[in-house]
Amino acid sequence: MTKDRAIPVDRVLRALADSSRLAIVERLTAGPLSVSGLAAPLDITLTAVAQHLQVLEESGLVRTEKIGRVRTCRLEPAGFAVLEQWIRDRRSPVERRLDRLGDFLADDE
Repeated sequence: MTKDRAIPVDRVLRALADSSRLAIVERLTAGPLSVSGLAAPLDITLTAVAQHLQVLEESGLVRTEKIGRVRTCRLEPAGFAVLEQWIRDRRSPVERRLDRLGDFLADDE
């Protein structure tokens, strides 16, 4: 996914909905890892990890870089920014409604 194109939030949510991909993201929060380093505790094949990484890359959550024979993976903030904005956009109206409810209940007393 190029940086100048918007990442759809549904792509990010679908990527995180899979338990293996979520585990990969969790492991990468500690820092960059190789594909084999990611695969070891997951009990899945390197091919499956590569497929999961492709989905995570397309959603803007992960970036991989191949240096020599080693492919290193790291978290990419773009996908998380999309998700944060989506949550922020939905939180504000709900918070305003709760504020109005609080005001209404306070007036009732």
